[in-house]
Amino acid sequence: MRLVLLLVAIATSAAARADGAADLKAALERLQEPGPLKATLEASVWRREGEGKDVEEINGQASVSIDDSARGMQLTYSREMLARLDAEAVAQARNPNAKTPTMSAAKDFAPTELRPMISAAAMLAQRLEKAAFKSEKQDSYQGKAARMLTYAQGMDVISDRQRKYVKDFEGNIYVWIGPDGTPLGSRIVQSYSGRAFLVVSFNGKNEESSSYTVAGKRLITSRFESRGSSTGAGEKGEFKTTKTLQLMP
Repeated sequence: MRLVLLLVAIATSAAARADGAADLKAALERLQEPGPLKATLEASVWRREGEGKDVEEINGQASVSIDDSARGMQLTYSREMLARLDAEAVAQARNPNAKTPTMSAAKDFAPTELRPMISAAAMLAQRLEKAAFKSEKQDSYQGKAARMLTYAQGMDVISDRQRKYVKDFEGNIYVWIGPDGTPLGSRIVQSYSGRAFLVVSFNGKNEESSSYTVAGKRLITSRFESRGSSTGAGEKGEFKTTKTLQLMP
């Protein structure tokens, strides 16, 4: 009898783990309807390169209004934002070494950077395509009961060119889901090391954290944070990017 109960418990546990991944997949398919959306996106960037007297640091902020509808995605910049961008462009034309913090932050408004914010389900599904499911456990996310799913990433997430130099790579994706599989948040952690041109060794770590919200029938990223660090060839670099998406009536 004890053996039977043990086998039942193991089978139930395995089914629960499989259900979590299936629930997430179903939710990601369900939350991709591109209904109309209006929002304000704010981005802040910080980057530091070098050390000592040669250190260079950039700290900038930018914002844009987004209108995504059947006509396509339209961006609106305030007059104040445009004035800052124009001033930095003039300064850079006069001095190539001039700092351009607003321009650096505004680079996060490129379409490829905006899509994960307003079409989060499709982007997360793409990330999981090349990841292998590892485990599921009961957890909490921002004070709410949740299931945490863990996926492993392999070397196939980096390009063939990068693979020539990267010797060690480890990547994990953590996704917190609600009772019906709807993603509440995710975290991606990657670390790598390698050698280029036989004598130059390097290593680094990148981390991305996202919080999700359902707007109509689409999943959006309400907050995104990316940070990382790298060293190599006597150089050191660090960065942090934070983006927040605020829905408009």
